[in-house]
Amino acid sequence: MCEQQQTEGQDAGAATAGAERDGPHIYVACLASYNAGILHGRWIDVTDPEEIRERVTAMLSESPEPDAEEWAIHDYEGFEGAEISEYAGFDQVCDLAAFIGEHGELAGKLVAHFCGDIGEARAAMEDYAGEYKSLEDFAYELTEQSGTKVPDDLANYIDYEAIGRDIALNGDVFTIETGFEEVHVFWAR
Repeated sequence: MCEQQQTEGQDAGAATAGAERDGPHIYVACLASYNAGILHGRWIDVTDPEEIRERVTAMLSESPEPDAEEWAIHDYEGFEGAEISEYAGFDQVCDLAAFIGEHGELAGKLVAHFCGDIGEARAAMEDYAGEYKSLEDFAYELTEQSGTKVPDDLANYIDYEAIGRDIALNGDVFTIETGFEEVHVFWAR
């Protein structure tokens, strides 16, 4: 899809935007051109809000439509599952990119879990219990950390899978999966 948005006024290499860029980036389109049936925009690396504003201003000044002032984010990459509104502010986009830079894929999925609320996602990171292969492993470790000594004779009868499932069903924790046997557990607030 990104390759279809190649237009005049783009930076060099924009045709392969996602393939060659590191970190999050956005495709900002000129709405005057878009409304006239012309695709004119630019892929911009998410660095800081002021730099993005300058790049958008430069893109709008090169628009084939006179007096172009309005823009929208028509595409984005590198946000690890978090969604960006087409009218998201650059401060918000940079804040999200910084959060993802700090916590990686987990951050993007956590923001998506909270429907785009980065404040809730940041708060959830304070209640991060860790990464486990499964909720069963989490329940086992939780039991071990509690100091409860399970006699060897009974150890095989404890269903840690059921305990983990119950902890989640009771709303005590929620999970974010980032891959096979990559279950991130968060204490619920």
